[in-house]
Amino acid sequence: MSSRVITFGNFKGGTGKTTTSTMVGIELARRNLKTLLVDLDPQGNATNLYLKTKENVDNEIVSFNKTLMAGIKDQDLSQTIINILPNLDVLPSSADFSLYPRFMETVSSDYNERVWYFSKLMKEFKEKYDYILIDIPPTISLITDSALYASDYCVIVLQTQERSLQGAEAFINYMQEQVIDTFKAPTLDLIGILPVLLKNGAPVDNSTLEVAKELFGSENIFDITIKNMERLKRYDVTGVMFKDQFDHAVQNVYEKVTTEMISRIGAIENG
Repeated sequence: MSSRVITFGNFKGGTGKTTTSTMVGIELARRNLKTLLVDLDPQGNATNLYLKTKENVDNEIVSFNKTLMAGIKDQDLSQTIINILPNLDVLPSSADFSLYPRFMETVSSDYNERVWYFSKLMKEFKEKYDYILIDIPPTISLITDSALYASDYCVIVLQTQERSLQGAEAFINYMQEQVIDTFKAPTLDLIGILPVLLKNGAPVDNSTLEVAKELFGSENIFDITIKNMERLKRYDVTGVMFKDQFDHAVQNVYEKVTTEMISRIGAIENG
């Protein structure tokens, strides 16, 4: 078994990257697929959401003594992993991860080698998980370069507004021109662009989606669209809940997202 590594990206913040990566992670785990979410955003939003989710499920407040940055300095990430649910683990991030680019300057003077470094640390997990999902900040940085270089695939999360559309276009161009052409990422490919509605049924949503289809090709746009759901906003505060019909409605949506994502990967791998 060799895991599929997937980064969720867009150079516009607040598009739903963290929500998508965390919810897809939960769905993959529910399918008995061993999943690791790697939180490479120093804000640690994915980490916080998962820790609150674990508290909901186990009635246990969880903290971590060793951050991702500490594991990188020790060249051993295994001691930082926290189990969240059956089949679901997280490599937790915190504010000290913002020091990663500066730390890497002490590791190598060659920027390409700094980009490659994280993928070497991740090798130990490639045979342990079916899927490794990476959540990244919406910036051009060594963090983003390292995540994309280590990835097999990328999902662009597109909120239906102009700035997010521009961020998606810039991200795809950056993947090709920098990460693939310059850094020689060995396996990186685009799964597709996942639309997240800014406001259900609003004209701007339909207009942005049509522009995206023209810009990227309709075949590259996910068939499933994430609608604006108030319950998702609550999860940032409460963690993911598994209690009522609204929680089930959210899970049903990400079940469809995950099914289409796996189908698209299969289509790529089968030529």
